[in-house]
Amino acid sequence: MNYVPSPWAIVIFVFFVVAVLYISYYFAHRTKSAAGYYAAGGQIHWAVNGIAFAGDYLSAASFLGICGMIAMSGYDGFLYSIGYLAGWIVALFLVAEPLRRLGKYTFADALDAKFNSKSIQLMAAISTLLVSLFYLIPQMVGAGSLVTPLLGLPHSAGVLLVGAVVIIIVGTAGMTSTTYVQFLKGLLLIVFSLLLVFFIFSRGLTTKPDQGGNVPYHDFKTLKLTALSTDSLELADQSYQVLTDYRKEYGKKYPFVKLSRDNVVSIWKINEKDMMLEETLFVTKLADGSTLYNGGKKEAGRFYQVGHLSQIDGKADWQIAPLNPFSFIENIKKSSVVRWGKQIIKDGDSETTVYYQNPTPGKDVLRPGLIYKLDSDKGATVRDKFDFVSLMLALFLGTAALPHILIRYYTVPSPSCARKSTIIAIAAIGLFYVLTLYMGLGAMVSGVIDLTNDNMSAPLLAKSFGTLMFAIITAVAFATVLGTVAGLILAASGAVAHDLMDKFFGRKMSDRGKVMAGKITAVIVGCIAIALGIAFKNINVSFLVGWAFAVAASANLPAIVMLLFWKKTTSQGIAASIFVGLTSALGLILLSQKTFNEVYHLSHLVAPVPLNNPAIISVPLSFITLVVVSLLTQPEPVLKCTGVSSQEI
Repeated sequence: MNYVPSPWAIVIFVFFVVAVLYISYYFAHRTKSAAGYYAAGGQIHWAVNGIAFAGDYLSAASFLGICGMIAMSGYDGFLYSIGYLAGWIVALFLVAEPLRRLGKYTFADALDAKFNSKSIQLMAAISTLLVSLFYLIPQMVGAGSLVTPLLGLPHSAGVLLVGAVVIIIVGTAGMTSTTYVQFLKGLLLIVFSLLLVFFIFSRGLTTKPDQGGNVPYHDFKTLKLTALSTDSLELADQSYQVLTDYRKEYGKKYPFVKLSRDNVVSIWKINEKDMMLEETLFVTKLADGSTLYNGGKKEAGRFYQVGHLSQIDGKADWQIAPLNPFSFIENIKKSSVVRWGKQIIKDGDSETTVYYQNPTPGKDVLRPGLIYKLDSDKGATVRDKFDFVSLMLALFLGTAALPHILIRYYTVPSPSCARKSTIIAIAAIGLFYVLTLYMGLGAMVSGVIDLTNDNMSAPLLAKSFGTLMFAIITAVAFATVLGTVAGLILAASGAVAHDLMDKFFGRKMSDRGKVMAGKITAVIVGCIAIALGIAFKNINVSFLVGWAFAVAASANLPAIVMLLFWKKTTSQGIAASIFVGLTSALGLILLSQKTFNEVYHLSHLVAPVPLNNPAIISVPLSFITLVVVSLLTQPEPVLKCTGVSSQEI
């Protein structure tokens, strides 16, 4: 898509960024001690902390990634919302109060409270760093996606901008400014998401979405066939010339044909049943590095926004409005939704991605199965079902093990305040995740989807209601990224300055030294995050976050749970559990088919690990390791009256 920046959007965006920087400047002079820098002195009110929890947790994955996945795949994208929310139950009932009692600044403080073990300090710090980096990737990718349509800048410029602002936030006032930025962002995100959903209901549903009359929906054409065999076809319209029949070269899995008319090249999908060709959209990457959109440059405007209903309750040309939360879902259920599939074709030295129409009954859009195959009658294998369960396990257990969430428990005065904050967070997060369903479905049927970047579905939906709404939603989304990235970098800073330098290496730094070390670490981690954000461009941010949850659930949660609820847990068991959970989760991810396809770009190879989500293997492995190692390293019993061991007796 060719994005044209709006002056109003730029003004509002700049206002948000200046406001965030002012908050950082305001709190900077108050942050003198390590407790103030890493934990806001433990004096944040529980209600503010609860909304800040939501602001920290509702990341780019929640707003951009989930809405994008729902827009492309319906209910399967909403499963991420369910998994993210369910994870807070674990945080509320198992982790919140005990962790506040044990900890001081970091996740490692809580694990090491009973042991003072070097191995725990080292492994917990490494785990915090790696999980934070994994979680940082999708946030930075989301930042780059936002800046392109808002400011007309390239993806890398957005990543650099977020990195620079966040480094200023964390580098000046630490947790205090980060908390208030997250509070402000969480509040605005929920308020304006509610407003956007209200607009969706007011507009209703139509088979010809035109973005409020501002952008005519492209009417995708069909061409009749007079003859069709396995290796040839004839068109009724003789003005088209057949250039390439991809079936001859690649077989039945590639039912596409390249045509030319008036020197304009187009690609069509063969519909054997109805004896016709259906217009597609396609992006071609040429050998010289340039990219063509439907055969022309991006500025030509040939690559259209998509997403519509082909019929509503059996009517092909229909509109219904206004709607309410129940009638909106009910009408989609009775409609036919035109979703879009994707096929990559190697064409000489160039690579073409073809996007083709895939009409889907509305009732299928509103239940699982379009991404995650669960029904054996529809071809779901045992591996598909294991992969789905593994993803849900990671989302359910990962929340309570994310380092940047865990350190927020230290910002309130008491364990009871930590519990109250969690309840506020669950209410705010639950409301927002319900809204993601309507925003995603709204984008799916409103003709606003950019097929080259589904992360932009929610902001582009807002744009269909006017520039002001787009500017506000995009600025809030940008603040969403800022808040989450700031929390992650702060967690990473604590791991390096407090856990590694002060405790593991024993440098015995002063309060001022700890704060300075944290600020320097924030700059370094921020630079790494910028590089990763640029490298992972165009991957759905929710999928990337799923991996971060899997690593956190595998490395951190078994250690937290067993420390709190199993008296025989030893320091050696905790350290071994973190190591095994971390390495097994990372190893399985790096060797999965999804990584081969999306990261290594080796989709023609079969990956050694069939599962794309590792938690179903790595989490039990981490628990088992902790139990076995702890039983093997139990301390010798000591006689209370004499202080001598049984062996000496």
